Amino acid sequence: MPDEMADETAPRRATAPLLKDLNERTVLETIRSGSPISRAEISRRAGISKPTVSLALQSLLEARLVREAAHDPDGPHYGATFFEPVADAALVLGIDVGARFLRGALADLTGAVRARQDLELAVVDAENVLGAVGGLRDALIAAAAVPVERIDGAVVGVPGAVDATSGFVRLADNVPGLEGRAFGDELETELEMPVQLENDINLAALGEQWRGVARGVDDFAFMSIGTGLGAGVVLRGELHRGRHGAAGELDYVGAGLGLELDPCAQAVSELAGAMAAAPGANTALAAPYDVRDVFAAARGGDEVALAVVEEEARRIALHIVPLAAVTDLALVVLGGGLGVNGDLLLGPVRDQLARWVPYPPRVEVSSLGEAAVLTGALSVGVGRALDSVFVNRARVARSA
Repeated sequence: MPDEMADETAPRRATAPLLKDLNERTVLETIRSGSPISRAEISRRAGISKPTVSLALQSLLEARLVREAAHDPDGPHYGATFFEPVADAALVLGIDVGARFLRGALADLTGAVRARQDLELAVVDAENVLGAVGGLRDALIAAAAVPVERIDGAVVGVPGAVDATSGFVRLADNVPGLEGRAFGDELETELEMPVQLENDINLAALGEQWRGVARGVDDFAFMSIGTGLGAGVVLRGELHRGRHGAAGELDYVGAGLGLELDPCAQAVSELAGAMAAAPGANTALAAPYDVRDVFAAARGGDEVALAVVEEEARRIALHIVPLAAVTDLALVVLGGGLGVNGDLLLGPVRDQLARWVPYPPRVEVSSLGEAAVLTGALSVGVGRALDSVFVNRARVARSA
């Protein structure tokens, strides 16, 4: 009988810490979503009794995940104590590995950037990136004046598809030496912290969803047009990576057609050169037909440059059509070195789509510019850290 009694009561004892954790997590999320907030208001919003809220608050205060705050000056307070989350209970490191630059930032749990630095690499390849990330991390830590132990982990964006099963990077043409290696594992060794590796354009999409023009949009794509071409696709509010992590690889849209559809920088330069060399061409464009010069000339009314831009808009629209036809997107965000030329591209791209598809998506230019990938990395890192600081709240208290 005693053994039977012990077995019967064991599940009841096991539920106590689970319920305590659930209450504390609920109180913490309520504070995060509505601070500064009083004990009574936490109880009302969370649907938890005031004594239970008090117990949860005591634990969260001891773990230094929340603290007392000044009351809301616009509302009554009647002597109540108000609470707010501790933003620097953990920090996250975001890194963007680009074709020329290594960009990094440290952010707190609210997403506020505590330090940022862009590092131009003399030679961009996988080995040089590995050699530079440690120094970039140290520079950011020094600028933010925080202990390294406070960093929950790093999220790193790379120009390639990241296989979720193997961790290998595939389709990585822009950074020599990156193809076919488990780069995330190498970064963890170099940075001495957990690392999540992600495709850079996927992160740009998440950045626009978090802090950019795609806020509140459930179905959209971020299309990056620069030295390469790719898209990050968000469906029902969630990033769609695909089976091999290769969703959004728009370079293959024209496969088998035998047509010149490439909208990237090199193709635009070649198109400008061919048009400028045509008999009777009226243009001031000259070799090497830098893309920035082409768009600047178009703004000045140069006939050949305007024709190049018109063809560029057509090629961009041709890559949006399959995305719109298959997924019925609400929005396409243009980014990258070429995509930001909205003053010249948005009108003709929208006109083409209106003629070609029954439900054309809204097309806008990125509101984050070159910071889109880094913003997305921080958004992913903050999401992970918000959960992990609660799970590891004893460690967080010690480091604080």
